[in-house]
Amino acid sequence: MKLWEKNIKLDKAIENFTIGKDREMDLYLAKADVLGSMAHITMLESIRLLTKDELRELLSELRNIYQTILSGEFTIEEGVEDVHSQVELLLTRKLGDTGKKIHSGRSRNDQVLLDLKLFTRDAIQNLAGIVSELIDILLDRSEKYKNVLLPGYTHLQIAMPSSFGLWFGAYAESLTDDLQLLLAAYKICNRNPLGSAAGYGSSFPLNRQMTTDLLGFDSMNYNVVYAQMGRGKLERTVGFALAGIAASLSKLAFDACLYNSQNFGFIRLPDEFTTGSSIMPHKKNPDVFELTRAKCNLIQGIPQQITLIVNNLPSGYFRDLQMTKEVFLPAFGELSDCIRMTGWMMQSVKVNESILDDKKYDLLFSVEKVNELALKGIPFRDAYKQVGLEIESGRFTADKKARHTHEGSIGNLCNDKIAALKNEIIGAFDFAKINRAEEQLVKA
Repeated sequence: MKLWEKNIKLDKAIENFTIGKDREMDLYLAKADVLGSMAHITMLESIRLLTKDELRELLSELRNIYQTILSGEFTIEEGVEDVHSQVELLLTRKLGDTGKKIHSGRSRNDQVLLDLKLFTRDAIQNLAGIVSELIDILLDRSEKYKNVLLPGYTHLQIAMPSSFGLWFGAYAESLTDDLQLLLAAYKICNRNPLGSAAGYGSSFPLNRQMTTDLLGFDSMNYNVVYAQMGRGKLERTVGFALAGIAASLSKLAFDACLYNSQNFGFIRLPDEFTTGSSIMPHKKNPDVFELTRAKCNLIQGIPQQITLIVNNLPSGYFRDLQMTKEVFLPAFGELSDCIRMTGWMMQSVKVNESILDDKKYDLLFSVEKVNELALKGIPFRDAYKQVGLEIESGRFTADKKARHTHEGSIGNLCNDKIAALKNEIIGAFDFAKINRAEEQLVKA
């Protein structure tokens, strides 16, 4: 079944090529498609394109379809082009010609764009929640190990004293900034394209504000041409937000692999997070972190992949845009798995609390000595030279204490400020608004 099919039979090879992975990808969008249809037909009844009885029958049957989606029983049948066709087919089987009326005032163009937005904002809600949980885990670890010193590096050379408090807390703040970018992407996503039809509006007297309110959007995409131009732009913009989170996780994973190696020995992963070697019986490889790093590096490429698909398209709809779904839709699940796995590992990792007992780390404290002399009135450059000569002559002795007190330093982590910022950003999403709207639609 194809919504556009008339009397010409499409060649099977061409059909397979043009449909591609749509049936597989559209399963991601099934719940969103039903929600969008509920809002659309409610609006159609208000402008008298459906009767009250037709609306009641359609809503009842759409709620049944919605439940099959939630239970995992919904499928797109062989020979059915996409999720839109499948939903309409199920309705016409039950309700006859009434089921064919749900498409009035819509095009598949604005229907799939609406589905993408509803899916994406739901996925962002899930993502924001688990990122928030990971931030809490990292801040908890930061507080627990705030007094355990750790070598800091520049150019992979021993540089200055750091701490596990700083290390865990740094990634908590990095992810908090990533949430800020995710919030911006969410605000762009949470605008209603429904009613733009094929990109040029409709001669039906559609009430676009009504569907905007029914679906809990912040506003509509006002200009119908721009609403369609948002396809591809939406995926790319959200892709950049996903890439930001992935970049933080990838860097953390690299640190953890490095710190877990015998040459560093700063942390140790529990055995259940490692794998062995088929030939070397002593090996405990940090495969979970390595795969997290690789998966997150792939996710960082998503904005570029989408850009390459849509970059040279003029305004209006083109079938090229179908390809973005294959890049975009599965990414949320991949990233969510990486976030959850990282959280479990961060909760379980064992910290070496006596790293700096090794004399090779004495030079970490050379700057502390320079600063101490400068505080006594010796010009900084003279103090620097004095300590440098002591190091070269082998006379330098380290006082292994870090006396940092300013905001964000070893002695003043500002974790409470990071937590407050994170909570402020999470609150700004206002997910409760969209949850209320969706619950109202599916409520019998």
